[in-house]
Amino acid sequence: MLKIDFSQKDIDALFKERYTYPHPWVQKRMETLYLKSQGVPHEEIRKLVRISTRTLVNWIRMYQEGGIDNLKKLRWKGAKSGLIGHQETLKDYFQRHPPTSLKEACAKIKELTGVERRKVAVRDFLRSMGLSFRKTGCVPGKADPKKQEEFKKKRWNQSSKKLSKDDDKFSLSMPRTSYGRGLWVFSGA
Repeated sequence: MLKIDFSQKDIDALFKERYTYPHPWVQKRMETLYLKSQGVPHEEIRKLVRISTRTLVNWIRMYQEGGIDNLKKLRWKGAKSGLIGHQETLKDYFQRHPPTSLKEACAKIKELTGVERRKVAVRDFLRSMGLSFRKTGCVPGKADPKKQEEFKKKRWNQSSKKLSKDDDKFSLSMPRTSYGRGLWVFSGA
């Protein structure tokens, strides 16, 4: 059993932050060390907090090395995408040939890089590169040419006025409508 001498200040901080700290992982660490400070045996702590022996020992050592501040550090950074190495190639390709759907983007990524990803991962990757989905509309085809020109002037001017505030942040696309397809376009370029 690992022996630790807890100061009253640390016990009070553990008691308070086991419920109030913003991140749930840190709350769990605080709860574990608070139970340890109250003399609860390791086996009982493991059952109450639902952690392994290895995790319990690691958290106790974290506390021994750096105190409560060390328990607050989150070292997990997340997994890196396999597409990061191909980002420039894909960015160049999608600037020239914007995909019209996630399915098309998935197929093109697999064809160009050999890396297969699901639609959700591809959507997140496209967004991380600065692409956003824009729904495109259609100009009525069998309408009177005068009405078509009116439609273009009225609708396109409205959408460009909305975007004029942040011209550098958005690319001008067709007005949003309930029909037609869409494109993944670069919004910051």
